[in-house]
Amino acid sequence: MKNIRITVEYDGTSFAGWQRQSGAFVTVQGVIESALGKILQEPISLAAAGRTDKGVHARAQTANFFTESPLDPSRILHSLNSLLPKTIRISDPIEVDFDFHARHSAREREYRYFLLEEPSAIHGRFAGCSFGKLDVALMQQLATIMVGTHDFSAFSRENRDNPGKICTVKACKWHCSNEVLVLHISADRFLRSMVRYLVDAMIRAGKGILSPEEFSRMLDSGIMTSQLNPAFPGGLFLWKVSY
Repeated sequence: MKNIRITVEYDGTSFAGWQRQSGAFVTVQGVIESALGKILQEPISLAAAGRTDKGVHARAQTANFFTESPLDPSRILHSLNSLLPKTIRISDPIEVDFDFHARHSAREREYRYFLLEEPSAIHGRFAGCSFGKLDVALMQQLATIMVGTHDFSAFSRENRDNPGKICTVKACKWHCSNEVLVLHISADRFLRSMVRYLVDAMIRAGKGILSPEEFSRMLDSGIMTSQLNPAFPGGLFLWKVSY
């Protein structure tokens, strides 16, 4: 038995998220497990560092699986990439200790959200849009106050499988790159849709719809007192996982 760790890059546009689902839903996990099953001739179950939502992308998702196959990881990699669609790419296969788990062993995850102020036919597939000018300085202030340990209940969807709501944000900041605003946020863990809710709240604040005081109250209380909607999923990338 071997425990193999891989890095997964994917364009999540056409997938119903990372996590395997029953029925006709096509997911990243389901597609990779199916391909691995054909290569290794055994059922494969992938564990991942993060369960990205429908339409969300990954630059470097980490996953691992156990196999009894004698195939070398490099051979598995070559066969896997030849079977997968062009929207999924596997790299860096390595045999790891049996106690390694892509999710539970992770110390920190980094997400990035790409945001445009005006619609773009070219960049719109991989960026959200505010449809108007933003007060980026104010958004930067809100990003700063998120650093630390908080109850992010006000900025997440309910997840009955994981009732804990406390996260420690290690870093959070906006920067501008070629007219695209990019949010960098890293934390020990993230709640379901947490980054997308936070982006929506900061967009609303940047447009003068949500006051900084109301944002702070929601962060302090864990209660959503102002209506929020998760930002466009195509702008979000799981960027890096640290172990």
